[in-house]
Amino acid sequence: MRIDEDAWRQLESEHHAAGIVTLRLFPSSPQDIFLAVEQPTGQRMLVIHVPNAAAEAQVRHGALPVTRGLTLRFTPAGPGRRDLQVILTAQDRREVFNPLVTDMAGVAAAAVGPAQALRAAVQRFEHWRHLLQSVADTGLDTPARRGLYGELTILRTHLLPHLPADTAVDAWTGPTGSNQDFQLESAAIEVKTGTAVAPQNIVIANERQLDDTGVDRLLLAHLSIDERRGGSGESLNTVIDTIHTLLTGAAARATFDDLLTRVGYLPSQRHLYDEPRYTVRDTRFWHVADGFPRITATDLPAGVGECRYRLSTVGLDHHRVPAEQVAQAVKGQT
Repeated sequence: MRIDEDAWRQLESEHHAAGIVTLRLFPSSPQDIFLAVEQPTGQRMLVIHVPNAAAEAQVRHGALPVTRGLTLRFTPAGPGRRDLQVILTAQDRREVFNPLVTDMAGVAAAAVGPAQALRAAVQRFEHWRHLLQSVADTGLDTPARRGLYGELTILRTHLLPHLPADTAVDAWTGPTGSNQDFQLESAAIEVKTGTAVAPQNIVIANERQLDDTGVDRLLLAHLSIDERRGGSGESLNTVIDTIHTLLTGAAARATFDDLLTRVGYLPSQRHLYDEPRYTVRDTRFWHVADGFPRITATDLPAGVGECRYRLSTVGLDHHRVPAEQVAQAVKGQT
């Protein structure tokens, strides 16, 4: 579910002297989650009903996180209940508010109970707080920019030519924290991007990135790029603008923009991304399957996790996949 301006306009069209106008989200979920607009101020918020006991346990665990322009607070509600409110308090945070509350509402709705929903929602707010702090003045750091450029290049070059725009954009799951950067019905792609001309190794972040459990075909992609200020390459803004022109539907463009926000690319900071410029030197794909050197969760003893390691590219030639086979995998063809 994606929260967009249409939902807010529906609420804001109701005019009352005072009070809060609400719209229930996820009607089939046992969790009580609402979009709300306070009247007459027009202040937007997400509201999650939680039991007093769950709210008190959260407070004992620590104060609710805070960040500029966004307020997270408990307010008294009905008997035995409080409301967790996520409130937009500064208009310059408006560009991140819809993706943020979409994220928080989604994890809360998927929780098995109200206490779990509360914890999940607060954790996601904390994630967004860290993200906004990290890009506050200078935008994304250098590795994050490279990684974003690599993922966008794969989206533009290897997914959009072969899939409907909505399907291609929905397959870009890297911004949501999934195990791989792209997840399709029959394939998944993990993307790595670096500036080495001939990389000797690739950093794998954890034991889940190259785990093909539940995936018909898992591909590892590596882009070797040239990165410099000026020159004839393309900036992050350029590749994003190019993708926008390929997304003819409003829904696909809106989803794409929300995913960019989740990464930390904010429209208000666009001026930060005119440099550097990138040029792809080489793109390689490998098929990750039996015999491919990797560490997965089943390889680790109990109590060991978050295993970061380096994968040597030496000896991977017989796992290489040509571009036409990548296209077949993307399209779900064997």
